Amino acid sequence: MRRVVFNHKGGVGKSTIACNLAAVSAEAGARVLVIDLDPQGNSTQYLLGKHGRELEPTLAGFFEQVLGFPLRPKKPAEFVHGTRFDRLDVLPSHPMLAEQQGKLESRYKIFKLREALAELDKEYDFIYVDTPPALNFFTRSALIATDCCLIPFDCDDFSRRALHALLEDIAEIRADHNAGLVVEGIVVNQFLPRARLPQKMVQELIDEGLPVLQPYLSSSIKVRESHERAKPLIYLTPKHKLTQEYIALHSALEERRQDEARKRA
Repeated sequence: MRRVVFNHKGGVGKSTIACNLAAVSAEAGARVLVIDLDPQGNSTQYLLGKHGRELEPTLAGFFEQVLGFPLRPKKPAEFVHGTRFDRLDVLPSHPMLAEQQGKLESRYKIFKLREALAELDKEYDFIYVDTPPALNFFTRSALIATDCCLIPFDCDDFSRRALHALLEDIAEIRADHNAGLVVEGIVVNQFLPRARLPQKMVQELIDEGLPVLQPYLSSSIKVRESHERAKPLIYLTPKHKLTQEYIALHSALEERRQDEARKRA
């Protein structure tokens, strides 16, 4: 199963959500891969530490291969690196991705990620794709290549205003390139339950009939510690409230996925 975490806006927690849900999946016994499509490489550093930016090969090498015609092309799995966490691997980002984007787009390589993920499906139960904060070549590639999409929402007015445009972009990708793409839901992140504005914003989303997921993810300083130590929350502090929220969110997504599978059977 392939899941992309996507939002136009930066700072909404895409990398944190992708890596922590992936870690929960791996801790539950699944074979999991995180693909970091953002040139900033936040997911790469979160799972591999600071040295993650120095690794080779990377996703940039994969796309360089896509742009050329090597005599002995590497398989997608050869660009993957293991982490120190059992059953959790990463296909790391590289700053060069930013330079490659224009070439990839002009030569219409938009379906190459989907082809690669079709091969990687044989090795993994779950593939999580982290994306840049923009609707560009890489995010379009991810939306074309995956089965479902999670949308982080950080209870910010700018995020609120952009949400409908974001959903329209996803609908366009679905109509043109990926009929099976499903919006699993909106992940409410950095939620402050005692603050009036976040409660009001989330309730507005619910009243509009948008697929708001529960539980909401609390705001916590533990996230910063988790980033600094390059250790997702389930490995850093498994009993913490936010960790338990991630576990509950993962369980809710799994229950929904299994219900949909039963309906199709």
